Amino acid sequence: MSPKLKIIAKKYQDLIKSCKDRSKLEQIRVETLGRKGLINSLFKDLSSVETENRGEYGKDLNQLKNSLKDLINKKEKTLTDLSPKKESKPKKTIYTPQKFGHLHPITVTEIQINNLFRSLGFSIYDGPEIENDEFCFERLNVPKDHPSRDLQDSIYIKEPDWLLRTQTSSVEARLLQNENKNLPFKAAFPGRVYRNEKVNKSNHFIFHQYQGVVVDKDITLKSLIGTIDLLFKNLYGPKVKVRYRCKYYPEVEPGMGLDLSCFSCQGEGCTLCKGAGWMEFGGAGIIHPLVLKKAGIDPKVWKGFAFGLGLDRWVMAKYNIKDIRTLLGGNLAYKPNKI
Repeated sequence: MSPKLKIIAKKYQDLIKSCKDRSKLEQIRVETLGRKGLINSLFKDLSSVETENRGEYGKDLNQLKNSLKDLINKKEKTLTDLSPKKESKPKKTIYTPQKFGHLHPITVTEIQINNLFRSLGFSIYDGPEIENDEFCFERLNVPKDHPSRDLQDSIYIKEPDWLLRTQTSSVEARLLQNENKNLPFKAAFPGRVYRNEKVNKSNHFIFHQYQGVVVDKDITLKSLIGTIDLLFKNLYGPKVKVRYRCKYYPEVEPGMGLDLSCFSCQGEGCTLCKGAGWMEFGGAGIIHPLVLKKAGIDPKVWKGFAFGLGLDRWVMAKYNIKDIRTLLGGNLAYKPNKI
């Protein structure tokens, strides 16, 4: 190898061996082996070498090129790149939108109760929230002088007949009339109701009920209590503490109130249960014969039971919500409550 090529080889071999990172090694590679680098410029000057030495010089030049390339490749494997890394382009993926929020606890509870009653053979119905006097009161055996007709309870839109329904029993009245030729039947229907109530922790002027009605030939109070017991245990577990009180409702006879041991104080008495240790969760009973008659159903052949649940309170107990007004708020976080 000519003295000139030996000097070049020694210089760049030392530079490569002393190189500490890949960016500097890349500079040496471009400087020596690049398209405009030193080796290519020496090849271009090959014509200036004496003819008798040109072959030997070209051979040495190729040898130098290959030795520098091998040396750079070996060195590259031992170095860590200390230069800033270029940001890699993200892989193309199908966009999946992030889910925000959750179902309202009333909706979740409605779905759970609907699923239970569907498994028992019930059909799920709905009905109008603007109702008339006939289906809200008359067909449910409510006398003209009953307090529920008074403006203290009812919100009338156009007196004396049209009002916001005060109970989901109005759907029951319509259903009894519409299905009086398709007996027996079992139906359930959740929905909003409205009353002119003073708002506090346990009462609101807008709230929700869950109504159920069954008409068949062999219906007894035992059938009703068994159904309600199953519902309580389905929502709150097998150790739930409930009681049934005799109570008057014009559309049923006999009637009973459904009470749950207060979830807030565990029966000790608090402001939520008004010191009673129990909270009323609904009313139920055997459908009054006059209600069946008004719907065109013979009470000597057919019997039935009905229940109306204060759904908001069921939700409060399930999710440990101690103020009913929270259910109509916009910042509701919840988790199931252990009773």
